[in-house]
Amino acid sequence: MYEKKQYVFDGEKPVAAVVRNYSRTDFPELIAIQQESFPPPFPSELWWNEGQLANHVALYPEGAICVEIDGELAGSITALLTDFDPAHPEHTWEEATDNGSIRNHKPDGKTLYVVDICIRPKFRSLKLGHLLMQALYERTVQDGLERVLGGGRMPGYHRYADKLTAEQYVESVIEGKLKDPVISFLLRCGRTPVSVVPNYLEDEESKGYALLMEWKNPFGG
Repeated sequence: MYEKKQYVFDGEKPVAAVVRNYSRTDFPELIAIQQESFPPPFPSELWWNEGQLANHVALYPEGAICVEIDGELAGSITALLTDFDPAHPEHTWEEATDNGSIRNHKPDGKTLYVVDICIRPKFRSLKLGHLLMQALYERTVQDGLERVLGGGRMPGYHRYADKLTAEQYVESVIEGKLKDPVISFLLRCGRTPVSVVPNYLEDEESKGYALLMEWKNPFGG
């Protein structure tokens, strides 16, 4: 199992953080964090429920990770193992994650697929998402996997959808002409673009699009 203690910074002040695997006792707080992190118009049926979380810790506990700040649960990231064919990248979030239940987890898969990441709003200035993503990179290296992969929402796209295609929007974000809350964050975490995927998730802000992004194991895998 995984546990790492380090410091993050609130301005100039060091703050103790613990990154670890989550368990059943964390479920109520994990659900509360989802509700705070993804308010409407994000579909409430996409928030975690106890059945999904139970599958996470039973089927692939190594990919069920949370972060604490001063003993308070501040965020989580969830992943499963799968196979990925770069020649056929299009898929939906529901297909890739079994609608968040990860019953399609493949123990011998070589791609670590990000099901979800969320940080409690009051902690977002601490860059905890970077810690959680780093935990997946460490798992990828530890287990000799090929990559971390996942679809990044494009919540800023709805403001530009009448004048830019999804691909043009992504290109503008990568060129630094526009900023997107999710895509820009993932770029800072070291993820690189694979392809734009239509109809990835029911998400009005992203107009259904996502940018598939990966982090390749620098040691092979």
